[in-house]
Amino acid sequence: MLGRLHHIVLDCPDPHALAGFYSDLLGDPITYVSDDWVVVSTSSQASGLAFQLAADHQRPTWPNAAVPQQIHFDIMVEDVAEATPRVLELGATKLDGEDVFADPAGHPFCLVKRPGWADPLPAP
Repeated sequence: MLGRLHHIVLDCPDPHALAGFYSDLLGDPITYVSDDWVVVSTSSQASGLAFQLAADHQRPTWPNAAVPQQIHFDIMVEDVAEATPRVLELGATKLDGEDVFADPAGHPFCLVKRPGWADPLPAP
């Protein structure tokens, strides 16, 4: 194991509104808010759903792939710099942006440093 799921991140035009929807839907509180990022989780020390501002967001046209789904994973690791070579060895590709990668099928994900509230990851 190299990392653990931190957040599932959804791009959207209004993070506050979409987080409010999921907070009501799931019965979980909003645990973090900034101008362009809102998190819904069971507590401020738990992974959850994150909503990220995408100013030019286009609504997915599911099942038509003309506008694909817009979602990515945040994967928590102990040390991003140490995890990067291993992620690349596993078949990921480095994308533009800080600590942003694509899985072998092209889905984006980010490596993030394990927050202090999360249990340490086992040594590889």
